[in-house]
Amino acid sequence: MLSDNLLEWLAVGVPLLWVLSIIAALAWEYGKTRYTLPQFPIWVVYLFYTRIVWRARVIGGFHVPENEGAIIVSNHVSSIDPLFIQLTTNRVVRWMVAREYSQDPMLKWIFDILGSITVNRGGVDAAATKRALRLAQQGEKVGLFPEGRINVTDDLLLPGRPGVAMIALRARVPVIPCFVFDAPYDGTPLGCFLMAAHTTVVIGEPIDLSAFYGREGDREALVEVTKIVLTEIARLSGQTGYVPKIAGRRWNPWLKATG
Repeated sequence: MLSDNLLEWLAVGVPLLWVLSIIAALAWEYGKTRYTLPQFPIWVVYLFYTRIVWRARVIGGFHVPENEGAIIVSNHVSSIDPLFIQLTTNRVVRWMVAREYSQDPMLKWIFDILGSITVNRGGVDAAATKRALRLAQQGEKVGLFPEGRINVTDDLLLPGRPGVAMIALRARVPVIPCFVFDAPYDGTPLGCFLMAAHTTVVIGEPIDLSAFYGREGDREALVEVTKIVLTEIARLSGQTGYVPKIAGRRWNPWLKATG
Protein backbone atom coordinates (compact mmCIF):
# COMPACT_ATOMS: atom_id res chain seq x y z
CA MET A 1 0.00 0.00 0.00
CA LEU A 2 1.30 3.44 -0.89
CA SER A 3 2.19 5.67 2.04
CA ASP A 4 0.29 8.88 2.68
CA ASN A 5 3.40 10.92 1.90
CA LEU A 6 3.83 9.21 -1.45
CA LEU A 7 0.19 9.72 -2.32
CA GLU A 8 0.49 13.40 -1.46
CA TRP A 9 3.61 13.69 -3.59
CA LEU A 10 1.89 12.00 -6.53
CA ALA A 11 -1.16 14.24 -6.15
CA VAL A 12 1.06 17.30 -6.49
CA GLY A 13 3.93 15.97 -8.57
CA VAL A 14 2.03 14.38 -11.47
CA PRO A 15 0.00 17.50 -12.35
CA LEU A 16 3.14 19.60 -11.91
CA LEU A 17 5.04 17.36 -14.31
CA TRP A 18 2.23 17.72 -16.83
CA VAL A 19 2.35 21.51 -16.50
CA LEU A 20 6.13 21.57 -16.83
CA SER A 21 5.94 19.28 -19.87
CA ILE A 22 3.42 21.57 -21.54
CA ILE A 23 5.57 24.62 -20.78
CA ALA A 24 8.64 22.87 -22.15
CA ALA A 25 6.78 21.86 -25.32
CA LEU A 26 5.54 25.42 -25.84
CA ALA A 27 9.02 26.80 -25.24
CA TRP A 28 10.38 24.35 -27.83
CA GLU A 29 7.76 25.41 -30.36
CA TYR A 30 8.38 29.08 -29.64
CA GLY A 31 12.07 28.58 -30.32
CA LYS A 32 11.27 27.21 -33.79
CA THR A 33 9.13 30.17 -34.81
CA ARG A 34 9.83 33.81 -35.53
CA TYR A 35 6.86 35.09 -33.55
CA THR A 36 7.34 37.72 -30.90
CA LEU A 37 6.47 36.87 -27.31
CA PRO A 38 3.09 38.73 -27.47
CA GLN A 39 2.28 36.96 -30.76
CA PHE A 40 3.04 33.46 -29.52
CA PRO A 41 -0.04 32.98 -27.23
CA ILE A 42 -2.26 34.04 -30.15
CA TRP A 43 -0.48 31.45 -32.30
CA VAL A 44 -1.14 28.74 -29.68
CA VAL A 45 -4.88 29.55 -29.63
CA TYR A 46 -5.25 29.60 -33.41
CA LEU A 47 -3.20 26.40 -33.71
CA PHE A 48 -5.69 24.68 -31.39
CA TYR A 49 -8.63 25.88 -33.47
CA THR A 50 -7.17 25.23 -36.90
CA ARG A 51 -5.79 21.78 -36.11
CA ILE A 52 -8.37 20.41 -33.68
CA VAL A 53 -11.67 22.30 -34.03
CA TRP A 54 -11.45 22.97 -37.77
CA ARG A 55 -9.29 19.89 -38.61
CA ALA A 56 -7.29 21.86 -41.15
CA ARG A 57 -4.84 20.24 -43.51
CA VAL A 58 -2.37 21.94 -45.82
CA ILE A 59 -1.39 20.77 -49.29
CA GLY A 60 1.83 22.26 -50.62
CA GLY A 61 4.05 24.91 -49.07
CA PHE A 62 5.71 28.27 -49.59
CA HIS A 63 8.74 27.72 -51.80
CA VAL A 64 10.20 31.12 -50.92
CA PRO A 65 13.16 31.67 -48.58
CA GLU A 66 12.07 32.76 -45.09
CA ASN A 67 13.97 36.05 -45.34
CA GLU A 68 12.57 36.91 -48.77
CA GLY A 69 9.44 38.99 -49.13
CA ALA A 70 6.35 37.64 -50.87
CA ILE A 71 2.76 38.55 -51.68
CA ILE A 72 0.26 35.86 -50.69
CA VAL A 73 -3.06 35.90 -52.55
CA SER A 74 -6.09 33.75 -51.82
CA ASN A 75 -9.79 33.31 -52.31
CA HIS A 76 -11.85 34.72 -49.46
CA VAL A 77 -14.69 32.63 -48.03
CA SER A 78 -14.42 33.38 -44.31
CA SER A 79 -13.17 36.00 -41.88
CA ILE A 80 -10.64 33.43 -40.59
CA ASP A 81 -9.02 32.49 -43.93
CA PRO A 82 -5.70 34.03 -42.80
CA LEU A 83 -5.52 31.59 -39.88
CA PHE A 84 -5.42 28.59 -42.20
CA ILE A 85 -2.80 30.07 -44.50
CA GLN A 86 -0.69 31.00 -41.46
CA LEU A 87 -0.22 27.24 -40.85
CA THR A 88 2.23 27.10 -43.73
CA THR A 89 4.88 29.44 -42.30
CA ASN A 90 6.55 30.14 -38.95
CA ARG A 91 6.44 33.89 -39.59
CA VAL A 92 3.45 36.16 -39.16
CA VAL A 93 1.80 37.01 -42.47
CA ARG A 94 0.93 40.70 -42.55
CA TRP A 95 -2.62 40.66 -43.87
CA MET A 96 -4.44 43.68 -45.23
CA VAL A 97 -7.76 43.76 -43.35
CA ALA A 98 -10.78 46.02 -43.71
CA ARG A 99 -10.68 48.88 -41.22
CA GLU A 100 -14.19 48.22 -39.93
CA TYR A 101 -12.97 45.00 -38.29
CA SER A 102 -10.71 47.14 -36.07
CA GLN A 103 -13.75 48.82 -34.54
CA ASP A 104 -14.02 45.85 -32.20
CA PRO A 105 -11.53 46.44 -29.33
CA MET A 106 -10.53 42.77 -29.09
CA LEU A 107 -9.95 42.41 -32.83
CA LYS A 108 -8.02 45.69 -32.93
CA TRP A 109 -5.78 44.45 -30.11
CA ILE A 110 -5.07 41.22 -32.01
CA PHE A 111 -4.48 43.01 -35.33
CA ASP A 112 -2.07 45.43 -33.65
CA ILE A 113 -0.04 42.59 -32.11
CA LEU A 114 0.07 40.71 -35.41
CA GLY A 115 1.07 43.83 -37.33
CA SER A 116 -1.90 43.65 -39.70
CA ILE A 117 -2.41 46.42 -42.24
CA THR A 118 -5.82 48.04 -41.84
CA VAL A 119 -7.18 49.47 -45.06
CA ASN A 120 -10.29 51.35 -46.15
CA ARG A 121 -12.53 49.02 -48.12
CA GLY A 122 -13.39 51.69 -50.68
CA GLY A 123 -11.67 54.78 -51.99
CA VAL A 124 -8.03 55.76 -51.58
CA ASP A 125 -5.84 54.49 -48.75
CA ALA A 126 -2.36 55.57 -49.72
CA ALA A 127 -0.87 54.92 -46.27
CA ALA A 128 -1.97 51.27 -46.18
CA THR A 129 -0.80 50.67 -49.74
CA LYS A 130 2.62 52.17 -49.11
CA ARG A 131 3.00 50.17 -45.91
CA ALA A 132 2.20 46.91 -47.71
CA LEU A 133 4.77 47.74 -50.37
CA ARG A 134 7.42 48.63 -47.82
CA LEU A 135 6.90 45.47 -45.77
CA ALA A 136 7.06 43.18 -48.81
CA GLN A 137 10.24 44.87 -50.02
CA GLN A 138 11.76 44.50 -46.54
CA GLY A 139 11.30 40.73 -46.60
CA GLU A 140 7.89 40.33 -44.97
CA LYS A 141 5.07 38.09 -46.18
CA VAL A 142 2.05 40.27 -47.04
CA GLY A 143 -1.39 38.72 -47.51
CA LEU A 144 -3.96 40.14 -49.93
CA PHE A 145 -7.43 39.10 -51.06
CA PRO A 146 -7.91 40.05 -54.74
CA GLU A 147 -11.68 39.80 -54.35
CA GLY A 148 -11.62 42.58 -51.76
CA ARG A 149 -14.36 41.04 -49.61
CA ILE A 150 -15.73 37.71 -48.41
CA ASN A 151 -17.42 35.71 -51.14
CA VAL A 152 -20.88 34.65 -49.95
CA THR A 153 -22.11 33.85 -53.46
CA ASP A 154 -22.12 30.55 -55.33
CA ASP A 155 -19.44 31.84 -57.71
CA LEU A 156 -15.96 30.37 -57.38
CA LEU A 157 -14.43 33.86 -57.12
CA LEU A 158 -15.71 37.42 -57.06
CA PRO A 159 -14.40 39.91 -59.63
CA GLY A 160 -10.79 40.83 -58.87
CA ARG A 161 -9.50 44.28 -57.96
CA PRO A 162 -6.41 45.39 -59.89
CA GLY A 163 -5.07 47.19 -56.83
CA VAL A 164 -3.58 43.87 -55.75
CA ALA A 165 -1.74 43.58 -59.08
CA MET A 166 -0.35 47.06 -58.64
CA ILE A 167 1.05 46.24 -55.20
CA ALA A 168 2.57 42.99 -56.46
CA LEU A 169 4.27 44.68 -59.41
CA ARG A 170 5.62 47.56 -57.38
CA ALA A 171 6.95 45.26 -54.65
CA ARG A 172 8.63 42.98 -57.23
CA VAL A 173 8.50 39.92 -54.98
CA PRO A 174 7.10 36.42 -55.65
CA VAL A 175 3.30 36.12 -55.67
CA ILE A 176 2.03 32.91 -54.05
CA PRO A 177 -1.55 31.76 -54.79
CA CYS A 178 -3.64 29.83 -52.26
CA PHE A 179 -7.09 28.32 -52.19
CA VAL A 180 -9.10 27.68 -49.01
CA PHE A 181 -11.79 24.98 -49.04
CA ASP A 182 -14.65 24.71 -46.53
CA ALA A 183 -13.63 27.37 -44.02
CA PRO A 184 -16.42 27.94 -41.46
CA TYR A 185 -18.32 31.21 -41.66
CA ASP A 186 -21.61 32.40 -40.17
CA GLY A 187 -21.50 35.99 -41.39
CA THR A 188 -19.74 37.39 -38.31
CA PRO A 189 -16.01 37.87 -37.58
CA LEU A 190 -15.97 35.68 -34.43
CA GLY A 191 -18.88 33.28 -34.91
CA CYS A 192 -16.56 30.88 -36.76
CA PHE A 193 -14.94 29.97 -33.45
CA LEU A 194 -18.16 28.24 -32.41
CA MET A 195 -18.34 26.16 -35.58
CA ALA A 196 -16.74 22.85 -36.49
CA ALA A 197 -15.22 22.34 -39.92
CA HIS A 198 -12.89 20.25 -42.05
CA THR A 199 -10.85 22.83 -43.94
CA THR A 200 -8.20 22.33 -46.61
CA VAL A 201 -5.65 24.86 -47.81
CA VAL A 202 -3.83 24.38 -51.11
CA ILE A 203 -0.62 26.37 -51.66
CA GLY A 204 0.51 26.90 -55.25
CA GLU A 205 3.84 27.68 -56.84
CA PRO A 206 4.98 31.33 -57.02
CA ILE A 207 3.59 33.26 -59.99
CA ASP A 208 6.27 34.85 -62.15
CA LEU A 209 5.14 38.37 -63.00
CA SER A 210 8.56 39.71 -63.99
CA ALA A 211 7.38 40.26 -67.58
CA PHE A 212 5.08 43.00 -66.26
CA TYR A 213 7.62 44.85 -64.10
CA GLY A 214 7.77 48.53 -64.95
CA ARG A 215 4.14 48.61 -66.10
CA GLU A 216 2.56 49.38 -62.73
CA GLY A 217 0.84 52.45 -64.15
CA ASP A 218 -0.46 50.64 -67.23
CA ARG A 219 -4.16 49.86 -66.82
CA GLU A 220 -4.09 47.01 -69.34
CA ALA A 221 -1.11 45.41 -67.60
CA LEU A 222 -2.84 45.57 -64.21
CA VAL A 223 -5.97 43.99 -65.61
CA GLU A 224 -3.93 41.21 -67.22
CA VAL A 225 -1.98 40.53 -64.03
CA THR A 226 -5.19 40.44 -62.02
CA LYS A 227 -6.63 37.86 -64.40
CA ILE A 228 -3.45 35.76 -64.13
CA VAL A 229 -3.62 35.86 -60.33
CA LEU A 230 -7.31 34.91 -60.25
CA THR A 231 -6.76 32.12 -62.76
CA GLU A 232 -3.95 30.63 -60.66
CA ILE A 233 -6.08 30.78 -57.52
CA ALA A 234 -8.97 29.11 -59.36
CA ARG A 235 -6.66 26.41 -60.74
CA LEU A 236 -5.82 25.34 -57.17
CA SER A 237 -9.52 24.61 -56.63
CA GLY A 238 -9.36 21.95 -59.34
CA GLN A 239 -11.42 23.94 -61.82
CA THR A 240 -9.87 24.45 -65.22
CA GLY A 241 -11.05 26.87 -67.87
CA TYR A 242 -12.03 29.48 -65.30
CA VAL A 243 -12.66 32.90 -66.86
CA PRO A 244 -11.79 35.64 -64.33
CA LYS A 245 -13.72 38.88 -64.04
CA ILE A 246 -12.47 42.33 -63.11
CA ALA A 247 -14.16 44.66 -60.64
CA GLY A 248 -15.50 48.07 -61.63
CA ARG A 249 -13.56 51.23 -62.36
CA ARG A 250 -13.46 52.42 -58.72
CA TRP A 251 -9.97 50.97 -58.36
CA ASN A 252 -8.42 53.74 -60.46
CA PRO A 253 -7.63 55.99 -57.45
CA TRP A 254 -5.10 53.39 -56.25
CA LEU A 255 -2.85 54.42 -59.10
CA LYS A 256 -2.95 58.04 -58.01
CA ALA A 257 -2.41 57.07 -54.38
CA THR A 258 0.88 55.35 -55.06
CA GLY A 259 2.08 57.12 -58.15
